[in-house]
Amino acid sequence: MNNLRSTLAIVWRIAIPYFRSEDKVAGRTLLAAVIAIELALVAIDVLVNQWQARFYNALQEYNWDSFIWEIGVFAVLATTFIVLAIYQLYLNQWLQIRWRRWMTETYLRHWLGNANHYRMQLKGDAADNPDQRIAEDVQLFVDRTLTITVGLLSSVVTLASFVVVLWGLSEAAPLTLFGTEYALPGYLVWAALLYAILGTVLTHWIGSPLVNLNFEQQRFEADFRFNLVRVRENSEQIALLRGEGAEQNLLSGRFGRVVNNWYQIMSRTKRLTALTSGYSQAAVIFPYVLVAPAYFAKKVQLGGMMQTASAFSSVQRALSFFISTYRTLAEWRSVVARLDGFEMSIESAKSLSTEPQTIDVVSHGGDSIELAQLLLKLPNGLPLIAADGFSLKSSERTLLTGPSGAGKSTLFRAIAGIWPFGIGAISVPAHAKLMMLPQRPYFPIGALKAAIVYPAAAEAFSAEQVKEALVAVGLPLLADRLDEDGHWNRMLSLGEQQRLGIARALLHAPQYLFLDEATASLDEPSEARLYRVIAERLPQTTVVSIGHRSTLHDFHDRKVELIRDGDRFALRPAAQAADAPAGGAE
Repeated sequence: MNNLRSTLAIVWRIAIPYFRSEDKVAGRTLLAAVIAIELALVAIDVLVNQWQARFYNALQEYNWDSFIWEIGVFAVLATTFIVLAIYQLYLNQWLQIRWRRWMTETYLRHWLGNANHYRMQLKGDAADNPDQRIAEDVQLFVDRTLTITVGLLSSVVTLASFVVVLWGLSEAAPLTLFGTEYALPGYLVWAALLYAILGTVLTHWIGSPLVNLNFEQQRFEADFRFNLVRVRENSEQIALLRGEGAEQNLLSGRFGRVVNNWYQIMSRTKRLTALTSGYSQAAVIFPYVLVAPAYFAKKVQLGGMMQTASAFSSVQRALSFFISTYRTLAEWRSVVARLDGFEMSIESAKSLSTEPQTIDVVSHGGDSIELAQLLLKLPNGLPLIAADGFSLKSSERTLLTGPSGAGKSTLFRAIAGIWPFGIGAISVPAHAKLMMLPQRPYFPIGALKAAIVYPAAAEAFSAEQVKEALVAVGLPLLADRLDEDGHWNRMLSLGEQQRLGIARALLHAPQYLFLDEATASLDEPSEARLYRVIAERLPQTTVVSIGHRSTLHDFHDRKVELIRDGDRFALRPAAQAADAPAGGAE
C-alpha cells in the first residue's frame, strides 16, 4: 500500500505540471472530452444490456415486429458507439502528443539548462541514459497514464452502473440450487466480487516480479544500445587497435543481460497469461452456470438470462481491471520510477550550483577576469587549485602550463561557470563573450555551415563570411561544401576539426578566447600560422592558451604555470614557478 501511495504521488508530481502549464486550456479540454466520451460509452453499454433482454425475449416469443424494431435500435446504438469510439481515440492521441511535446521540451530545458547535463556526468548520473528517459519513457508515461486513468474511471463507472442492474436481476432470477430457491439479496453481485478478488490476489502473487523485471529490461536495453553507439563513434580507434574481438565480447556480455532478463520475463509472463486467460475464459460461462437453474425452472426468460450474463460480465470486467491491465501497470510503474530517477538526477545537478560551499561566478564592471580566494576541488572534495588575486587582463595573451593532472582544463571549466566543486569567486566583465575551444571540438551533425557557426543559427553568418574564415585557417577545399550534410567529427581528421574550431572563433570574435590545447594536433608551422591569424583578426580578444610546446611562447605576452603547493596546485608567473620545488600530479 505504501508503494502504491508513493507511486501515485510521483505520478501526480510528474503529470500535474502540464495541466497547470501555458497549454492547460487545451490539455484540460481534451482530457474532459476524452472522459466525457468514455462516460457516454459506458451509458451505451448499459443501454445495450437492456436491449439484450428485449431482443432475446423477442426471439423466444417469436415476435417478428419486436425483433425488427430491436434491430433498428441496435443499429442506432452501434453507430453512436462507433462514432464516439473514433473521436475518443482521435482526441486521446491529440492530447498525448501535446502532453508529450510539453514534457519533452520541459525535460530538455531542465537537462540542458545551466550545464545540468554536464553536472549529471560529474555526479555519475549520466549512465542512466537521459536519451531514453526523454525519447521513450516520456512517450510511455503519457500513453500509459491516459490508458490506465481512463480505463480505471471507466471501470468505476461501469461497476456503479451495472451493480444496480445486476442487483435487480438477482431478485428477478433468485439463487436456485437443486430445485430449491435461496433468499440471498444481490447474490450475482457477491459472486462477481468474490470471483474478481480471487483473480486479483492470484494475479498479483504471480505477476508482481514483472515490475522490477521490466525496469531492469529497459536499463539493460539502454545500456546495450548506448555501447553500440560508442562503438560506432569510436570505430576508427577500435579498428586501429584491432579491438573488434574485445568489443564483440563486451557487447555480447551486455546483450547477455538483455537475454537473461528477457527469459525471466517470459517465464513470469507465461504463468501470468495462463492465469488471466483461464480466468477470462471461465468468466464467460460462470454467469450462465449461476442463472441456468432459475432459467430451467422458468423463473426467468432467455432475455433475462442473456442480460444477466452481460451485466455480470460487465461487473466482473470492471472488478478485474487490475487483472486485465496488470502487465501494463507493471510497465507503467517501471516507467514512473525511471522518470522519477531522471528528475531527481536533474535536481541533484541543479543543487551543485546552489550549495553554500560553491564557486560564485559574478559579473562586474571592469575589463578583466578576476579570481579571488578561489579553491577548486575534485568531485570527491580534495583540493585541486588555489588562486587569489589572479587576473586575466583585456587584450592580454596568456600561456598556461603545468603537469598533467594539475587541473588546467578544470580551471577553464570553472571560469566558464560549469565546474561546481570548490569555493571562492570568479568575476567576469558584464556582457563579456567567452569561448572555450577544447582539443577535440564539437560539431553537430548537419550542414557544414551550421556546424561551423554553432551555437549560432546558420543564418547568423553569410556564406562569404564562413568561406573567408575557412580560407584563413587553411581549409579552402571545404569552402564549396557548406551546404553538405555530414557527421563532421567522424569525417574530418582531428587537425581539420581543430582548424574548424579556430574558424568558429574568428566568426564569433569573443572578448575572451580559451584554447585548451586546441591546436595540439597540428604541426608547429601550422599552429604558428593559426596563432598569427588569431592575432591579426582578433586583436582585441584576450587569449588564454593551454599548451606544452615551447614555440607557443612567442605568441603570448605572459606565461603562467601551475605548480605543486602542498596538497594542491597554485598559479604562479612562469619566472616565479621556475624557482619553485619540482613536483606534480599525473
